[in-house]
Amino acid sequence: MTTEMSQLQRQLLGGGGGVTLFTQQEFDDALAIAKAEIMAMAIEASRTAVMMEREACAVLAEECVDIEKLPEVIRNRIPSQRQ
Repeated sequence: MTTEMSQLQRQLLGGGGGVTLFTQQEFDDALAIAKAEIMAMAIEASRTAVMMEREACAVLAEECVDIEKLPEVIRNRIPSQRQ
């Protein structure tokens, strides 16, 4: 008894413009690279956010008249004041 192959089976076995297949190792390697790139971007974004927050706090400290109220001024800073 012979059965005819489906179109997908022909593409996969024929290799003529079909779906590109990867080995598990190739997939794992590409995934590791993607994860590393995402982590690098997240670290850089975190560093930038910390630098911006430090700068904003420095501006508040420079403008603060009463040094004893500085911590309260920083804590109560509203998001619209952030740049």
